[in-house]
Amino acid sequence: MTGDLGLAEESAQDAFVLALETWPAEGVPANPGGWLTTTAKRKAIDQLRRQGVYEEKLRELALLPPAAPEPELLTLIFTACHPQVPVEGRLALTLRLLGGLTTAEIARAFLVPEPTVGQRIYRAKTALRKVPIELPPAEELPARLASVLEVIYLIFNEGYAATSGESWIRDDLCFEALRLSRVLAALMPGSSEASGLQALLEIQSSRLAARVGPGGEPVLLADQDRSRWDRLLIRRGLEALARAESTGVLGPYGLQAAIAAVHARALTFADTDWARMAALYRLLAHVAPSPIVELNRAVAVGMAEGPEAGLAVLDGLTLTGNPHLAAVRGDLLERSGRPEEARAAFRQAADLSGNAQEKALYERRANPGPS
Repeated sequence: MTGDLGLAEESAQDAFVLALETWPAEGVPANPGGWLTTTAKRKAIDQLRRQGVYEEKLRELALLPPAAPEPELLTLIFTACHPQVPVEGRLALTLRLLGGLTTAEIARAFLVPEPTVGQRIYRAKTALRKVPIELPPAEELPARLASVLEVIYLIFNEGYAATSGESWIRDDLCFEALRLSRVLAALMPGSSEASGLQALLEIQSSRLAARVGPGGEPVLLADQDRSRWDRLLIRRGLEALARAESTGVLGPYGLQAAIAAVHARALTFADTDWARMAALYRLLAHVAPSPIVELNRAVAVGMAEGPEAGLAVLDGLTLTGNPHLAAVRGDLLERSGRPEEARAAFRQAADLSGNAQEKALYERRANPGPS
């Protein structure tokens, strides 16, 4: 309504303060959300009056009919993830506005100083002052949707396999990204990629409890207790994947969800259809080529066709500073009967990792105990 994120936040905070002051004595109103929205709107009008633009803005606000909640939320999602905002700012602003996290909580989640997050949010809001708070035109929607999906995906990935810190998984980030993916898919039921991202995050989230041991140590896929996988999340993920597939074409997120579904449908690690997975990765590499896709394709090919075939996929692949390339190479070398080369690769992976639990895993593989 205000067209200004800063003013909107201030007005909302003022409304919450007034609620804390009056509701204990007068009781909670029948429609708390409506009360807060109306109060915040009045606070905004007061502020606009003080800024000398009362007549124009008051007319705009007074003439606005009560907006339906879904378009408001969709507008807010697209605004927080506007392409003019740097990616770090989009992440922070999305968690602040849509996740309800405080600046301190976001700082803890990404292991950066609180002032750094504050600056990111400030710069994001500054960038958005030049941008109308509205849904993009239809012709811009696909490109803008890609930005929204990317932000939610990045939030989930940081929670699923943290790049730094003491914990390998951050459930709070995973489930916040999952919640946002569900909201987006519900608001855009015709979008294959919105449904595909929800499917991917549902299925990936189903494994969270099985991915860590009692001491927080990583448990690799082959060693996971699949009875601990959340079957409800898998079912929801497969349903979302079916919706994505019903559109007739799968984009990058839908293809990743289809890959995750291969794991979800396998009762044991040995039952995994690695040939299908390798084929899906080849398709994904064609649709959305990247070194990470090739790295994952090497794993699938190594399982489907043998470790030497997987190593051939890795030849010429470069991922500067990424420990996972060295770790995958180490695993394939170990399975190829080249233990010394494998240990050297795992040592390199340990040196590159910034996550304590992941580093310890690679160090154990680099220095295995006596058999």
